[in-house]
Amino acid sequence: MHASTPNIVFHAEGVTKTYQMGEVQVHALRGVDLELYESEFVVLLGASGSGKSTLLNILGGLDIPTSGTVGYKDHDLTVYKDSVLTRYRREHVGFVFQFYNLIPSLTARENVALVTEISTNPLVPEEALELVGLGERLDHFPAQMSGGEQQRVAIARAIAKRPDVLLCDEPTGALDLKTGIVVLEAIERVNRELGTTTVVITHNVDIAQMADRVIRLRDGRIISDEANPDRKAPSELSW
Repeated sequence: MHASTPNIVFHAEGVTKTYQMGEVQVHALRGVDLELYESEFVVLLGASGSGKSTLLNILGGLDIPTSGTVGYKDHDLTVYKDSVLTRYRREHVGFVFQFYNLIPSLTARENVALVTEISTNPLVPEEALELVGLGERLDHFPAQMSGGEQQRVAIARAIAKRPDVLLCDEPTGALDLKTGIVVLEAIERVNRELGTTTVVITHNVDIAQMADRVIRLRDGRIISDEANPDRKAPSELSW
């Protein structure tokens, strides 16, 4: 990465990922080149098995490529030991998955506080929950909340450490349209107000309409990478 492009957050080159499943080799990624920029909202679009979750996991330091390089700012993630990748994930990356992974015995505020207690410059839990529209639900337990509210607690937890990057894997996959839109509004607000580089994985073409850029994957390859000339607000989407 060069000094002339300080706003590049991720730079991936020739990234492959091969899994050995018994006798069979599965090629999840087949030579991916990619750049992601500061404060950008990107949708990775593709069918199940296209490689998008594998790519997200590599960017987030949850997995390492079989070959190729992945740079985060001026750090080469592909040469790091596990302990350094753990610190990278803890300090720089927020993850949101399809399933909320909240701790049932803790309130919304306490679920978020789990992250803020180990972060260097966190948002206070109340502020993170306010940002996703749950300022009134601080002391509710997951069982007292709808699926969409639980997903928004998960987003608050992910952003409470002020990550540079928010990586979301099918964040609306378990939700209906109306609830999904509320969750996407929360993600979009984080991107806009905190300037967090945001990547959302989905197989849903309609969600791509709210992105700055849409990157399509098929069979482990990027088949298109296009700026979105006419971004829509989440409230304008339907699927």
